[in-house]
Amino acid sequence: MTEPQFLIPLWADLTAVGLGGVQGALFASGFQGQRRLDLLGVAIIGVVMGLGGGMIRDLLLNTTPVALQSDGYLITVTAAAIVGMLLANLFQRLNAVIVALDAVAIGMFGALGTTKALALGLPLIPSVFVGACAAVGGGLLRDVFMGLPVAMMHVGSLYAVAAAVGCAVLAVLDLLGVAAVPAAITCIAVTAVIRVLAVAFDISLPEQRALYRRKVAVETSTIPIIRP
Repeated sequence: MTEPQFLIPLWADLTAVGLGGVQGALFASGFQGQRRLDLLGVAIIGVVMGLGGGMIRDLLLNTTPVALQSDGYLITVTAAAIVGMLLANLFQRLNAVIVALDAVAIGMFGALGTTKALALGLPLIPSVFVGACAAVGGGLLRDVFMGLPVAMMHVGSLYAVAAAVGCAVLAVLDLLGVAAVPAAITCIAVTAVIRVLAVAFDISLPEQRALYRRKVAVETSTIPIIRP
């Protein structure tokens, strides 16, 4: 891929942004008690999650964020966040739909990030890194804004791993001469399948060794020792 030959289709970028906006609003709408958000707060989380991945991608690539070069991005992500708020009660009963939206959004951000990095001439491994950061960037910023532990750094359902594997598949396909569109579709499919299967069967990476956790806790006195 070379930059003159490749341009991210606007509809694809806006679709990813829209999915992220809906997902962020659904996530924020589910909080109750002291952590509950008002309508503005839910909308802000939707916008942050929808635009976060693309902004991180462009900052890593040292390019002007495309979200700031067109009115369409902010309009799309705001509208998507509103839709997520309005349909929150419905979607909360359709957990499978939420998981599927999340998986597809991760795959799309990863595919767009990796493809753009390759188009700008980055090597394979840095391109995969940029794509993975773009995929998880929205969720990372969402957790930071809401004062939550960053989900991808804790035992979970292969959130970042799914993105990295999908991005790696895309980069290898590009190396083999596969066109950008089928390579990106494959990346989205691989990422989504890994993510959905991980959630469905509760698959995650192994937790760090308990002995090491206890040693660190004793030495630093900052990590509570959890006894069985």
